[in-house]
Amino acid sequence: MTVLKRMVVALLEPWKIVVHPKLRCISRYLPDKFYIRCLYHSCVGKKLNLKDPKSFNEKLQWLKLHDRKPIYTTMVDKYAAKDYVASVIGEEHIIPTLGVWDRFDDIDFEKLPNQFVLKCTHDSAGLVICKDKTTFCVEKAKEKIESCLKRNYFYSGREWPYKHVKPRIIAEQYMEDKNLQELRDYKFFCFNGIVKCFKVDFDRFVEHHANYYDREKNLLRFGEIECPPKFSEVIDIPSNVDQMIDFAEKLSNGIPFLRADFYSVDESVYFGELTFYPASGFGPFSPEEFDLIMGRWLSLPERAGGVYLYSTRYICAA
Repeated sequence: MTVLKRMVVALLEPWKIVVHPKLRCISRYLPDKFYIRCLYHSCVGKKLNLKDPKSFNEKLQWLKLHDRKPIYTTMVDKYAAKDYVASVIGEEHIIPTLGVWDRFDDIDFEKLPNQFVLKCTHDSAGLVICKDKTTFCVEKAKEKIESCLKRNYFYSGREWPYKHVKPRIIAEQYMEDKNLQELRDYKFFCFNGIVKCFKVDFDRFVEHHANYYDREKNLLRFGEIECPPKFSEVIDIPSNVDQMIDFAEKLSNGIPFLRADFYSVDESVYFGELTFYPASGFGPFSPEEFDLIMGRWLSLPERAGGVYLYSTRYICAA
């Protein structure tokens, strides 16, 4: 593509700048609002309404631009968040940290247990799970972790809280529920400090699905296109989910939207992570109408005090 053609594309179809491989290199330097508009159009196939956002995904984009509290950086930092969350819900609900390093080559694997988890502190993709050190490939882990350390997660979706998180590596204790023989996470969607629904991911490494439930544990008949629901799947919701809801609401107090993730391990609750923009606000729902329903649950700061009714249209009858 010639320089002239690239300029024409940028003028006539600006949203292509963020997806075209030969134009993507300049996207880092685009203003946040312009970039978000382009990426939203590319991912969702619609123009982004920031003046009067209605849907959940639109409102997440609005929050990216207008709700930027310094504490959010601490809350998404996978190392710093541990102390923050412990101060709210208690140290006993934090997965033990085995070490923290600035460089991969500083990790002394001889001092780590046979099973552990490596995470980058500044993104959502830098994750390596070791279930057995005798078969663990250090070189592959190094390649993945170092690739993640090089990038600033902020620029891909303009999720502001990640912009100033220091890239580090942490090792955590490997966790697994004895009955499930896996680590199942429960993700609570908090709207203005109130949990409206939560999702449960399953078959993550086979055929990823996720079912949504209301706070009374009723199955909701909607889901995400990326990891679609499987309504026939019967999931035993743990008895401590009410404790998770309580923790999620404490952590989201005073925040327009926050997703708080927890694990249930042998009947004990452990903190997972905090997320301000699920799927970076570009994840379509099925049916599409639920994007608007969730949007009505979320009162933006300028609309505080608005009353929105909870819709029960998608509750699955027992």
